[in-house]
Amino acid sequence: MNLLFLTFGPNIKNHYQANFAILSFLPHQKELSSIYVFTDYPQYYQHLAQQVQIISISEEQLTAWKGPHNFFWRVKIKAIEQLIRQHPDHAVMYLDSDVFLYQNPQNLRVQLMQGAAFMHQMEGKLSALKSKTEKRMWQQVKGMDFGRFMITERHQMWNAGVVALPPQQNLAAVTLALEVCDKMCAQEVTPRLIEQFALSVALEETYKLQEAKPWLAHYWGNKDEWNEHISQFFLESHLKKCTVAQEIARIQEFEYKHLALRKRNKKTRARLINVIDRLFPPKEQVFIEGKG
Repeated sequence: MNLLFLTFGPNIKNHYQANFAILSFLPHQKELSSIYVFTDYPQYYQHLAQQVQIISISEEQLTAWKGPHNFFWRVKIKAIEQLIRQHPDHAVMYLDSDVFLYQNPQNLRVQLMQGAAFMHQMEGKLSALKSKTEKRMWQQVKGMDFGRFMITERHQMWNAGVVALPPQQNLAAVTLALEVCDKMCAQEVTPRLIEQFALSVALEETYKLQEAKPWLAHYWGNKDEWNEHISQFFLESHLKKCTVAQEIARIQEFEYKHLALRKRNKKTRARLINVIDRLFPPKEQVFIEGKG
């Protein structure tokens, strides 16, 4: 089983999240073949250079991966495709940076090698989802014809923070995901969830699709709190000059159970904070003076 992380851009939070996610897998290296990081900031992964394969991605490569409709999140599907083409006989598991492995993945790997595909979590049939974006998307895609199937009420939306393809039919599945993605882009479907739904459809049409949630936490709904704890983890590592082996030991003691994966604050709270900040700006700011 090859792991795949895709990170890009200068926001260091995305990169230390990915480093943290990689560390969470390292206590279980016997379950893995290799860990790949496709990134345009390879300098942020040198600490793990002995544990991961760092693949530098250029701006030109990212532009090509966006495809004819310049859809940014198409790059996720293309990165999966590239790793499959490089290692067609291996299962591949793509992971967003904001994930954390909290359970031994042995059984997940066994099921994957036996032909089960995984995405993080099933969110429900697209036709029944309630947000404005999802309702609009359903009206745009229902009845869309791909020859051997059409988009119907049975098709479900899965969370794409984890996307795992067995070695069987992996190229066919990712090719179908690209086809679905590109057709939705061509028909100007609401873009926010296109790559997520394209992968959901392709994997459901190709495999028996299951949830990776019993093994992997996806903290997309509470990143601020997780980021605070992750930054403290790496700051302590830096100050103590920890080795990777020491970090692997430390991460197995990481207290994650008290950290919510999703935390929804009321919009009124955010509005009040903004109003207070405007009404009560800092009274005095003092800066360092001297030669620049």
